[in-house]
Amino acid sequence: MTAILPHIALETAQQPTFSIIWLHGLGADGEDFVPIADELQLPVAVRYIFPHAPSRPVTVNGGFVMRAWYDISGNDISAEQDAAGIGAAQADIEALIAQEVARGIAPHHIFLAGFSQGGAIALHTALRQSKHLAGVLALSAYLPLADTVAAAATPDSRLTPLFIAHGRNDPIVPYSLGVTSREALLAQGYRIEWHDYPMQHAVNPAELRDIEAWLKIRIRALS
Repeated sequence: MTAILPHIALETAQQPTFSIIWLHGLGADGEDFVPIADELQLPVAVRYIFPHAPSRPVTVNGGFVMRAWYDISGNDISAEQDAAGIGAAQADIEALIAQEVARGIAPHHIFLAGFSQGGAIALHTALRQSKHLAGVLALSAYLPLADTVAAAATPDSRLTPLFIAHGRNDPIVPYSLGVTSREALLAQGYRIEWHDYPMQHAVNPAELRDIEAWLKIRIRALS
């Protein structure tokens, strides 16, 4: 059984009926997106889970040990991908999903969200669930192991709506890779709300408002 990752848990009110598992990017930790809990004004009580990725050497950064969901071997992040590390991260997030289900939150009331590497893992994990989730927020991210999606994605996961956002001037995860990922997901039948912004590798205020609006629509549809 996969151990539960260390994480920060915040509840916006008692007896939350939705959970949002929010994954940080490379080299950050769960604290990175904690302010989101105050930024987003949602119509129901929500439990936010902000896990800390394991610490590991990251090849592209000279083997420096940092929090990372998986290794990156070079500047071309879509080449020579760390399939074992991505799979281990999926198992870690599935353990968090199972924890929320055990607390009484149905899978279709659980959102996965993530920035950069965290967004990649959110997408990868959601596509492989036997029960659809409430939705996925993939911010400045991409679809890892894209050539495996046709075989690995579950039929029920295609009911999980996706919010994908990207900066048009992103120097870390190229905008073109975000677009390619979007097209690969559309080809597999996923429902996508796409947003892009005049920014680099970041989250901006306009994006936060779009995220809030999308979450409100999803939550009201499911409540």
